[in-house]
Amino acid sequence: MERREFLKIAGVASAGLLVPVYGHAISAEQLINPVGVGFKKTLADAAMNAATQAGASYCDIRIGRYVNQFITTRDTRVENIVNSESMGVGVRVIAGGAYGFASTNDLSVDAVVAMARQAVAIAKANAKLQTEPVRLAPVKGVGEVRWATPYTKDWRTVPVKEKTEMLIAANRAGLEAGANFMQSNLFQVNQEKYFASTDGSYIDQDIHRLWAPMTATAVDKATNKFRTRESLSSPVGMGYEFFDGLAKDKVKAAGGVATLYKHSLDVIEEAREAGRQAREKLAAKSVEPGKYDLVLSPDHLFLTIHESVGHPTELDRVLGYEANYAGTSFATLDKWRSKNFKFGSERVNFFADKTTPGSLGAVGYDDEGVACKRWDIIKDGILVNYQATRDQAHIIDEKESHACSYADSWSSVQFQRMPNVSLAAGKSSLSPDEMVKDVKKGIYILGRGSYSIDQQRYNFQFGGQLFFEIKNGKIVGPLEDVAYQSNTQEFWNSCSAICDESDWRMGGSFFDGKGQPSQVSAVSHGSSTARFNGINVINTARKIG
Repeated sequence: MERREFLKIAGVASAGLLVPVYGHAISAEQLINPVGVGFKKTLADAAMNAATQAGASYCDIRIGRYVNQFITTRDTRVENIVNSESMGVGVRVIAGGAYGFASTNDLSVDAVVAMARQAVAIAKANAKLQTEPVRLAPVKGVGEVRWATPYTKDWRTVPVKEKTEMLIAANRAGLEAGANFMQSNLFQVNQEKYFASTDGSYIDQDIHRLWAPMTATAVDKATNKFRTRESLSSPVGMGYEFFDGLAKDKVKAAGGVATLYKHSLDVIEEAREAGRQAREKLAAKSVEPGKYDLVLSPDHLFLTIHESVGHPTELDRVLGYEANYAGTSFATLDKWRSKNFKFGSERVNFFADKTTPGSLGAVGYDDEGVACKRWDIIKDGILVNYQATRDQAHIIDEKESHACSYADSWSSVQFQRMPNVSLAAGKSSLSPDEMVKDVKKGIYILGRGSYSIDQQRYNFQFGGQLFFEIKNGKIVGPLEDVAYQSNTQEFWNSCSAICDESDWRMGGSFFDGKGQPSQVSAVSHGSSTARFNGINVINTARKIG
């Protein structure tokens, strides 16, 4: 097996996204084939002993088995089914005050020992060029522990036939409701991750994630005009029970414009709504540009949070480490040190965590062996913290890591990655319908669309999937060609209301990219429906000149 192979799945996701599948193809029966914990501990001890004997002051080892199953359907056809597996070992050390990293897919003791020695040699070479030694925040070893995603139905045991029939049934429902074309997908991920370090931890984790995105396309054959409606559902860190027990998890969108779920998904109902709403978008009137109050649903707002709050509060981006590839941040250290930088209005509170059940970021420990927790980033509108790993904590006067170190493969070195970053629910009782009643001229937006944001995560533009005009407290009809423009500080300071906990739910993505070489991670962002006053809205269909 090569160190990293990419299989391109034709049309596997909405918006033409090509999904990387790490590893080699396997049969569905081989998806469940775990590596014994005792064997992994033997490899870990061998690597750590070899590294310390070669001169390392610290060593951690990650042994990973990553399996995926991706299913793609179009209309009433199955277009692709891919099962893949990637397995190997990565060792990170500190020697001479510098990092060294090496990896191998040879799971023999001799190969792992040789790789550990290679990592030490790399660290010693790096130390000759490093001006300041690596400083790791302390972490107490936890001994031998295990953590697993809570689930009641393992997706690996569900027959492929049952899954494809569900997706085809969804496509049929969308076609019958008004779509001319339907595409439904099912992404299923299992990561077996074993971490050990010279701090005294041996951590075995079993992580499961699911996503069922779809796209409905409706065509006006007289004009060749077409419109699409993509998923409002979100990826989750759960088992296949995500598709069971539906009614108890329904939540109300304002005006009854969509059926939404908190912890489960009715794929067929989602497809039926998507087909109907794609057809309705063909007749929707084009928006008049101007200032509007925006009512933003959580399935839309998660992306705005991700880009304008999640990324600019990554400490490595603040420090300039990502400048060459992904940019820097307007939320600089001087703003944090001032203790009064007004990131948003006083009702805006953002917290970071990797502990929320069902979220993509939910794990027990990060890839440095640090137990996951929750901490504040924006408190009462003020920037109070960042996202930091063990080697960054001292820079912001933290005594311990925030547990947000992550690598997307055993062959990748771990580094700071975004945890779940979420907007806290409003403290007063408020539903989306009640929020709309206070809006005289506004737009209600659902779902993620295209977006653009500058290299400092400050000036931005966001679209969406569904847009509804609000007049004098009522939703009066659909709109099209909508995008809003603002800057991060102005936008979050315009937040005038946030619905209560009953409306709070998470959106997210499997494919948050960062780093060189590039890595992807899965992350969720939660919020309730929120209102923003006086935001500039443009018409994306109008020609200039």
